[in-house]
Amino acid sequence: MAVTQCGSHTIRSHGAKLARAHMQDWLILLLLGLIIGILNYIEPFHRFIGSEMMTDLKYPFKPDTVPIWAVPIYAILFPCVIFLIYYISRRDVYDLHHAVLGILFSALITGVITESIKDAVGRPRPNFFWRCFKDGLPVFNPSTLDVMCTNKNLEVIKEGYKSFPSGHTSWSFAGLGFLSWYLSGKIRVFDRRGHIAKLCIVILPYLLASLVGVSRVDDYWHHWTDVFTGGIIGMGVSSLCYLHFFPYPHDMNGWAPHAYFRTLAENAAQSVPTEMEAAPYAHHGYGEETEESTMLDTSPDLGLLEAGKTH
Repeated sequence: MAVTQCGSHTIRSHGAKLARAHMQDWLILLLLGLIIGILNYIEPFHRFIGSEMMTDLKYPFKPDTVPIWAVPIYAILFPCVIFLIYYISRRDVYDLHHAVLGILFSALITGVITESIKDAVGRPRPNFFWRCFKDGLPVFNPSTLDVMCTNKNLEVIKEGYKSFPSGHTSWSFAGLGFLSWYLSGKIRVFDRRGHIAKLCIVILPYLLASLVGVSRVDDYWHHWTDVFTGGIIGMGVSSLCYLHFFPYPHDMNGWAPHAYFRTLAENAAQSVPTEMEAAPYAHHGYGEETEESTMLDTSPDLGLLEAGKTH
C-alpha cells in the first residue's frame, strides 16, 4: 500500500494546537503520577508470617541486577527516542504526540494497578527473612505467632511486603510492549509477505522485558508468580493504550495514528467544493444543457410539418 501523506504536520505548525486539544489527557497523566506517589508512600498490608512460613522466605538479600532507576530509561525514554527518530523522517507530529502520550499512559496506568495490588496483597518477598532480621535471629510474637522484625530500617521492611506483582516486570512490559506494537505497525510486520526479520524485530522488546522479569526471580526479589502476573498486567495495558491511539498493525492504515487520517479527511473535505455550492448554477444553464434545450434539440422539425400542411 502506498503511504498517503498530505503535507507535513510538524511540532512548529501543529504542535501547540495538538497539545491544547489533549490538555486534559496531560493533566490526567499528572494525576496518575500523583496517585503512584501516594501508593508508594502508604504502608502495605502486613500479611501474617509464622515461623513455619519462613522456610520459603530465607533467600539471600542481594542487590538488584536491574536497578529501579534504569526501568524508566529503557521502558520509556528509549522508546521515545525511537518515536523521535520516526518523527524526524516523517514530520508527523500526530504520530509523535500520540506515541509519547500512549506510552506514558501505558506506564502510569500500569504503575497505579501494580502499586494498588502490592499494597492490598502484602505478599512477602523471597528474601523477607533477611530484610526482617538483619542479624539472622528470628523473633515472633508469643501470642499471635506473627513475625516481629528487628531491623531498624523500616523502608527495607516495608518493601519486603510488596512482592506481588513485580513492578519491574509490569513496567517493562508496559513500555517495551507498547514499543513492540508501535514497531509492528511501522514496519508492517503483518503485510503477508513472510519477512521473518520483521517478526524478530517486534519480538525483541518482549524478550528484553522477559529477561528483566527473569532477573527479578534470580535476584530473589520476587516469586515466579509475581513476575508472570506483572507481565500480564503490562502486556494488557500496553495493548489497550496503543489501540486507543493507533489502528491494529495488520490494518491497511496500521502505520499511522487515527488522528493522522482524520486530519487528511478534514483537509480533503475543505479543499473540494460541495454539490450544494455547484447546484444553483445547474438550474441556470451555465455550461450545461437544460432539460428544455434537450427536448428542443430532439423534437421533430415543426417547420417541415407546417410546410407539408400547405401542399
